Amino acid sequence: MKLHYKPGACSLASHIILNELGVSFDLDKTDTGANKTEAGDNFLEISPNGYVPALITDEGEIITENPAVLQYLADQSPDAGLAPPNGTLARVRLQEALNFVSSELHKSFSPFFSGKELNDEQRQRVEAGVHRRATHVEQCLADGRAFLLGDTFTVADAYAFVVLNWAGFVGVSLDAHPKTQAYVARIAARPSSIKAMVSEGLMEQAA
Repeated sequence: MKLHYKPGACSLASHIILNELGVSFDLDKTDTGANKTEAGDNFLEISPNGYVPALITDEGEIITENPAVLQYLADQSPDAGLAPPNGTLARVRLQEALNFVSSELHKSFSPFFSGKELNDEQRQRVEAGVHRRATHVEQCLADGRAFLLGDTFTVADAYAFVVLNWAGFVGVSLDAHPKTQAYVARIAARPSSIKAMVSEGLMEQAA
């Protein structure tokens, strides 16, 4: 398999899951602004929407959109327990979580990465949107569960971690959401996360 990624982007979630699975894969760093891959390919011929992740399977199929990529990866190694079985209510709950992260949490951060400077009023409005979605995560964790669906780490947690971790890069404090802060720190400490972040140049190699 080959993962087209951009350092620190939402494709980091797929990178983390590939590490969790321990499977063999290649990485192709992608410049989504220039639509060029590190290997020299036109990225728009791989992913017409021009954004990561894009996963090329061993059969040569191209899969885009984070929820689809993450579930595909989980289903390749069901014994790893990164997604409940298809057809179960638990799988529906996973899809709920993935769709929330994709359509609500992820999108709430989008203005920070638009390339346009936010004035004070705009920033306050965007931060309020982030906090509203982070409050939902805080409520999910309120019963003491370690992860979004319970005590088992799933692909939804990899995606939620990546997005919530952007808060530190854009200067949004999560102090009002202590359970969410602990959740982010818990996933950041996983070997799969550390390995992915080191590989993408987001942190130095741990001692």
